[in-house]
Amino acid sequence: MHPDRTSTTRFAVPVDAALRAAGWQPGRWDIKQAEIWADALREHTSPAGHRHTVFPAAVEAWAEFGGLTITPTGPGRQIAPATLHLDPLHGLHLARTLGDLGRALGTELCPLGEETDTAALLAIDAEGRVYTIDHTGDWYLGPDIDHALATLITGIPPVRLTAG
Repeated sequence: MHPDRTSTTRFAVPVDAALRAAGWQPGRWDIKQAEIWADALREHTSPAGHRHTVFPAAVEAWAEFGGLTITPTGPGRQIAPATLHLDPLHGLHLARTLGDLGRALGTELCPLGEETDTAALLAIDAEGRVYTIDHTGDWYLGPDIDHALATLITGIPPVRLTAG
């Protein structure tokens, strides 16, 4: 079996190792499960009438990384790395929260999963940028899922979003 050169350059070694230990591999693509999640989110309406918006960036992230539980192996650079469960249904009942933050950011947000230790919600926007929302505030994790995973798995502090 030849090493996949693209995978060795896509993620740094500790990130790649954590992803592979969780069951990810280059080319992973479970679009059937991603569509099940998309349907569940689209069909959900909160008691106050809030609904989720589903868009391609979210579906693509779910297809590649959905269902994984990622447990970092290292101590983390500046902060403890996060254990992640990438299942968008963690955010099923947070349509209003995601809608409000999306409006504040001038975009739309969709749930991605959660940090299992803190129950912080991971969310992705229509452009593929990734955020986390917890009891202390709203945080920017990176311009795409790859950067966000690297931030979380290696323990790089996220950037706090400030009210505009």
